[in-house]
Amino acid sequence: MDTVTKLISQGALRRIRVSGLAIAALIVVGTCAFPDQARAQSPELAMREFSSGQIKKGVRSIGFGGDGATWGNYGLVWLDADTVLADFGDTHYTSGNDFHFGAVGLTSPALWHRLAIYGIFMFQGSNDVRLALKSPGLGPGAVPMVGNGSDHAVFVKIAMPVAKGISVGVLLSHETSQFDATAVANPAQTVHYETEWRPSGGFGVAWQPNKKLLFGFRGLFNNDLERRTDPAGLTKGMAHTIEFRLGGSVSPWNGALVDVGGTSVERRNALAGTDRVVYHPNFGFEQALLAKRVGLRFGLDETSPTVGGSLKFGRFKLDAAYVDNMARSRVGNLFGTHSDSFLVTLTFDYHAKRPAPNPSASVY
Repeated sequence: MDTVTKLISQGALRRIRVSGLAIAALIVVGTCAFPDQARAQSPELAMREFSSGQIKKGVRSIGFGGDGATWGNYGLVWLDADTVLADFGDTHYTSGNDFHFGAVGLTSPALWHRLAIYGIFMFQGSNDVRLALKSPGLGPGAVPMVGNGSDHAVFVKIAMPVAKGISVGVLLSHETSQFDATAVANPAQTVHYETEWRPSGGFGVAWQPNKKLLFGFRGLFNNDLERRTDPAGLTKGMAHTIEFRLGGSVSPWNGALVDVGGTSVERRNALAGTDRVVYHPNFGFEQALLAKRVGLRFGLDETSPTVGGSLKFGRFKLDAAYVDNMARSRVGNLFGTHSDSFLVTLTFDYHAKRPAPNPSASVY
């Protein structure tokens, strides 16, 4: 932050050209300066970072840095009208802990003023997860435990273009999670976590002034009533997450995209008594090859390096992504010290007569 203050005092910002890359670079400088504070608070909420948190961005966006503000923006869902997809993801820790999810989704044909509706159902499960948990009924310190959890969700995105180059979209979500854990040393000590749905959702705005530039903003609001049952009894409280993403991308040459942005996340958890905010950057690069039938990409999603690729064949498109230490800035070491995550999406265009969309303008 001292460097930024010095630049401002010297009037250097007045000499910066207002362009997509300059604005995005300032976002990264600002977001990198804040400490990593938004840590996991509950296992049933933390495991969402490996499933629903990724579905909301889309696997293509994940492959080049997870910046859901631009090519994963809710406002661009209408570009994928007439498609059906299947998702699979797996996050595996070196400690042996494993989380996996599957999902199926459908995007409607173009409706009124090119409006499109996208719906997706997801289920996540785990193996026997080993972790250490703190709970009032277990004593003052963290206790080694083993348990498993699940997460069920339905998401609906509605989007349409509203003016030249401007698109808007909304997200409606219904998600519930649970996690059961048993103390390793004393099987009679158990903790049960579960969430009860409260109204949640988000919105996105995207602006594409020309074929080379895209700017976007996305907001996400998750609310859950969390219940924890341990030997001390039942405790409940609200858990809130407020997430904002801002980003921009530019195409420096044919088939290439450079994507830069920033993410802020605030978590308030009544059971843990915490209210924390974290800021992190997103960066990515993508290159389309072979008449845009193949795509290669890499990036940085907050603190997690990513790589990915796409393959188009006929009306099918296969996207894959790998994330090193997915959501490390959010879940910390709750489930282990290192993880590998793989995500795959297969998309089918069921509208035979519709011209093939530009792969560089696809949300997934």
